[in-house]
Amino acid sequence: MAKEKTLEDLFYDTLKDIYFAERQILRALPKMARAAQSPELKKGFEKHREETEGQVERLQQVFELIGKRAQGKTCEAIQGIIAEGEEIMEEFKGTAALDAGLISAAQAVEHYEIARYGTLKTWAATLGLKEVVGLLDQTLQQETATDKTLSQLATTAANQKAKAA
Repeated sequence: MAKEKTLEDLFYDTLKDIYFAERQILRALPKMARAAQSPELKKGFEKHREETEGQVERLQQVFELIGKRAQGKTCEAIQGIIAEGEEIMEEFKGTAALDAGLISAAQAVEHYEIARYGTLKTWAATLGLKEVVGLLDQTLQQETATDKTLSQLATTAANQKAKAA
């Protein structure tokens, strides 16, 4: 009979998922920064790329703390979200709506990450992994702040520019 899966197994599996996702996001952010028309949005994507590098490092620390090798597991959800973003960049290139579309795509990524990190943090707490909780919370706070910044950029500039065109 197969071994019953545990919360530890689920935690590790989800950790591999977000590790893969973060590494894909690292590759997508420079493309988004190049595509962005607004200097503020370009700067925001560049800043978030730096933060994402730190997030990957924190995930590597989490793997170390739980005694597992840092490895990713294909995350079809993030691949789909990134593909949608690439489609927006292609279809709206050179239009006033491009930045609004880029923000929309970036927020889809942020919301996915917020959901994953929130879940992982809760599971880590349940499993008594106090140091892991702190690392995951740091990233969760960054992702939440990035989402708020994106909302602010959308409502103060990008959406109005897209509407005016």
